[in-house]
Amino acid sequence: MKLETRIIQSLPVDELTGAISTPIYQTSTFVQEAPGVNKGFDYARSNNPTRKVLEDCIARLEYGVAGFAFASGLAAVDAVLKLLKSGDEIVAVDDIYGGSFRIFTHIYEKFGIKIHYVDTTDAENVKTVINENTKLVWLESPTNPTLKISDIKTIANIAHSFNALLVVDNTFASPALQNPIKLGADIIIHSATKYLAGHSDVIAGLVVVNSTYLAEKIKFNQNSSGGILGPFDSWLTIRGISTLTLRVEKQSNNAFEVAKFLETCSAVDKVYYPGLVTHKNHEIAKQQQTLFGGMVSFTLKNDTIESATKFVTSTKYFKLAESLGGTKSLLCHPATMTHKSIPEETRKKSGINDSLIRLSCGIEHYEDLIEDLRQAF
Repeated sequence: MKLETRIIQSLPVDELTGAISTPIYQTSTFVQEAPGVNKGFDYARSNNPTRKVLEDCIARLEYGVAGFAFASGLAAVDAVLKLLKSGDEIVAVDDIYGGSFRIFTHIYEKFGIKIHYVDTTDAENVKTVINENTKLVWLESPTNPTLKISDIKTIANIAHSFNALLVVDNTFASPALQNPIKLGADIIIHSATKYLAGHSDVIAGLVVVNSTYLAEKIKFNQNSSGGILGPFDSWLTIRGISTLTLRVEKQSNNAFEVAKFLETCSAVDKVYYPGLVTHKNHEIAKQQQTLFGGMVSFTLKNDTIESATKFVTSTKYFKLAESLGGTKSLLCHPATMTHKSIPEETRKKSGINDSLIRLSCGIEHYEDLIEDLRQAF
């Protein structure tokens, strides 16, 4: 079954009413026939029929055993980190999303969790720091915002040789382009706010796991901590997923054209896009992904915050805003926006320069997007 068909057929017709659209079960509790005797639902923090459709859907799309929906991508990250105990260690990609860096550094390090940040574009770098205390190897591929590509399969083998779990944040690729569990990942995380919901109108996070053991652990953390996704936001995310392949294909094609244009611009220093043959791990991206995604980043030859600020406030169609993956094109300046919580030295060491600009290409016509960038230059 092709992906487009699998997505639509993963969204069931409501058994009770025959509704073709998933009903929004806006309720906090459910009547029981007797204490503990119910139809699989007792209290909406523990389970909700609308949320369950979403959780089952993302599990199928990512080839996982179970899925779990949270109130945000960071709530999903938090639920995974709660698998750890004091003394455990994480090996993480160096240009990690700023929110993940913040929760690692300011919350979990004070509980005795140690994090090693390495450039995972070379799998050998993981071998230099992984040890018997490592419980999680944490990847983004592509990364946010420099679009680094890591060899998921090779790093999965390294992690498993140390009895560590491989976690892949698949937000930038989405299941439309990449399935990390099929490459050896144990846990997948999504900020469903981005490509999955896809319309810049919901905050949501998802976790998918590859075993019943991990499913029990994440379910316990979800229910115990309570950061669940509400039924209306679950419905919005379900609605977004139904058009995922249509949007991502258009966004990927737009991004490719934009990236090629940026390579011709005299003011641009470097262009970061996995679809370009100049990208360090272009060949690995070709193996792991069906397309190269809708995100493009670039730096300016005048590598200053001031020059980047001038550019991001000069576009018309690209709107200056946090987030990404929606139908409308966005741009941001990571050094002062999404990654401002990362110390300057650490930020620059991972490749996030002062002038780095991140583009999220929407579904407009690529020629209009290119013309917008041209006039901003």
